[in-house]
Amino acid sequence: MVREKMKELYLSVPSFFKCPISMDVMKSPVSLCTGVTYDRTSIQNWLDSGHNTCPATMQVLHSTDVVPNLTLRRLIRVWSDSSLLCPESHAIFNNPIAIDYITKLISNGETENLSLGALLRIVELAKLSEEGRESLANLDGFVPMMVRILKHSDEVEVVELVVTALDLILSIKGVKDRLKKFNLDDAFFSPFNIVLQKGSLDARIRAARVLESLAVFDNESRRVIADQKGLLNELYHFTNTLTDWTAIDVGLAALIAISTSRQVKKELVRLGIVRTAARILSDSENPVGMMEKAMKVLQMVSTCREGRTAISEDEKCVTAVVQRLIKVSTATTELGIVMIWSVCYMWRDRSALEAAMRNNGLTKVLLVMQSNCSGSIRQMCGDLVKLFRVNSDSCLASYETRTTHITPY
Repeated sequence: MVREKMKELYLSVPSFFKCPISMDVMKSPVSLCTGVTYDRTSIQNWLDSGHNTCPATMQVLHSTDVVPNLTLRRLIRVWSDSSLLCPESHAIFNNPIAIDYITKLISNGETENLSLGALLRIVELAKLSEEGRESLANLDGFVPMMVRILKHSDEVEVVELVVTALDLILSIKGVKDRLKKFNLDDAFFSPFNIVLQKGSLDARIRAARVLESLAVFDNESRRVIADQKGLLNELYHFTNTLTDWTAIDVGLAALIAISTSRQVKKELVRLGIVRTAARILSDSENPVGMMEKAMKVLQMVSTCREGRTAISEDEKCVTAVVQRLIKVSTATTELGIVMIWSVCYMWRDRSALEAAMRNNGLTKVLLVMQSNCSGSIRQMCGDLVKLFRVNSDSCLASYETRTTHITPY
C-alpha cells in the first residue's frame, strides 16, 4: 500500500546528483580539493585537456587528485534502485500529495513502514518550493519526527538529510520556538559530528548553519554545542581546511555564535584560530563578509589572556589587521581598532605595538579618527595615537611627518 501510494509522488533527479559538467546523473562521483564533486569521467577529461582550475568555482587547483565521494555514490545508488521512486525522471512533483501523505504517516504512526531515506528525500526536494517548506514546517508532528530521527540515528546519509530538512525550515516563523520545547541535548547535537566529519560539502555547510542558528537563538543550545565533545574541533577544522568561500564564511559564523564563554575562546586559541583568521585577512581577494567574521573572531579572542598572547606572538596577525583598517568595511575597521586597542593599549604588549607601528598603524588610526566612526571607537583611536607617539623612535619618524596634516583632536 505504501509503495503504491508513493508512486503518486513526483521525484525529479536531485540537482546534486548531477555532474556540474555533463549535467547527467553521476556514475562515479569524485571530489576535487575545492570540495566540488564531479563524475569521474567528466572531470578527468577536463583535467586531461590541460585545465588546472575547478570548473564550478574557477579556483586554481593546488592538487589535481580526486577523492571518491562514497556517501554521494551510495545515495545515488539508493535513489536509482529504489522501487519507491517514480520511473519518469522528468515528471512534476505534486507537493500537496506529498504533504498529505506525510501527514497521514505521522498521524497514523506509520513512519516505520516507509523507507527513511525515501521520506527524507521528499523533505529535501521540498526546498525547491517556499510553500513546500512552510507546509512541512507547520505540519503537526513533523518537527518532533525530525528531532526523534536525529537522536536515534548514526547513519551519515540519514543524518545529512535530517540536517538538510532542519536547515530548510529553521528560518520559518515558529520553528525555533517549537524546537526549544524539546530536550536538545547531547543526543541531538552529537550526530552533527558525523556530518562535519563524513558528510558532503553541502551537508557540512548546512550543519554549520543549523548550529549557528540554534546557538544564536537559545543560550542552553549554545552551551550544549560548546560542551559537545569534538564538535568545536570539527567546526574549526571545517573552517580551517576548506577553500570554499561559502563553507569558510558559514564556519566562522558558527564559531562566533558558539564562542561566548572564556573557556570556548581559550579552546579556539589552542586550536589555532588566530593563525586561521590572520590568513583570511591577509588575502585581499576574500569576500568582505568573510573578512568581517575573521576580524570578529580576533576581537572576541582578544578579550581573554590566551587570545591576546597568541595575537601578540603572531606578527602576521597584527600586520594583517592593520592592513585591513579602512580598506574593507566599517565593521571590519571598528573591530580591528577594538582588537588593536585591547592588545596594544590594554595589554601593553611591546611586540604587538611595534608590529602595528611598522605597518603604518599611526596613519591608519588617525584616518579612522577622521572617519564617521562611533564615539567609543574614536576614544580608542585617541588612546592608540598617544601610545604610538610616545613609543615612536627615529626609525618610525617618517610616519609622523606623513601624518602631520591629519588633526587627531
